[in-house]
Amino acid sequence: MLHILKTYINFIWNSKNEHGVHSPFVFDLVTKCFYDKTKYPEYEILEDYRYNLLKEHQIIEVTDFGAGSRVFKSNKRKISAIAKNAGISPKRAELLFRIVRYFQPTEILEIGTSLGLATSALSLGNKNGKITSLEGCPNTMSIAKNQCQSHKLNNVEFINTEFSYFLKNYQPKTVTGNHDWKLIYFDGNHSKKATLAYFEELLPTITNTSVWIFDDIHWSLEMEEAWEIIKKHPKVKVTIDTFQWGIVFFRAEQEKEHFIINPSKDWSSYFLERIKI
Repeated sequence: MLHILKTYINFIWNSKNEHGVHSPFVFDLVTKCFYDKTKYPEYEILEDYRYNLLKEHQIIEVTDFGAGSRVFKSNKRKISAIAKNAGISPKRAELLFRIVRYFQPTEILEIGTSLGLATSALSLGNKNGKITSLEGCPNTMSIAKNQCQSHKLNNVEFINTEFSYFLKNYQPKTVTGNHDWKLIYFDGNHSKKATLAYFEELLPTITNTSVWIFDDIHWSLEMEEAWEIIKKHPKVKVTIDTFQWGIVFFRAEQEKEHFIINPSKDWSSYFLERIKI
């Protein structure tokens, strides 16, 4: 907790809003997406999806291949507690929806389904897109699959797999290949080693319009080290630190530049959402 508090204070000190952004590409993203105050009808579906999970007190056994949890001491957990403490927050789910809506990626890869709270935002952001969602725990994935079906989110393919196994065995995008993930949401294993391994495995899939979102970049010192390495990679052009997420772009026409941006003008509520994890 102390690490997160210190990091957030540093984030506040260094972050900018749209007035400190001189890149037209990033300025448009901030003003038209991050700070978009439209009350989209899809927000009600996101809220209902979350409500259904919060009222479910069944205990399930969770298979965790990642860095573990700061909240849970046992792998036997209430579904409602997972949704409350480990799932994407309401504000961030809405932002993820807006990011997908803004870029309209036709194919999305999600590494780490959990209960599908973020999956629902990815699905609703582009209903004509295809989402491939990977999850190592069959029990949480089953719940996510049922919830998506009940909310008629039919553009999601769920794959129960260990992430590194999938990434090492799928066929990467080539001229004649079949993978074209325009947006990748990394929320599966919050360790430096795994994050960098996923990054390297997926680099062959990038295009000029690819959007990659890394969750919990300040979760630990190791994750911050991984984020610094990603930022400095020669193929990475533009990066945005939103404290919770590190957003990466590979736009060849852009100068290499890093931005620290608060995606919400409500500083206190944003931090209170973040420190639950």
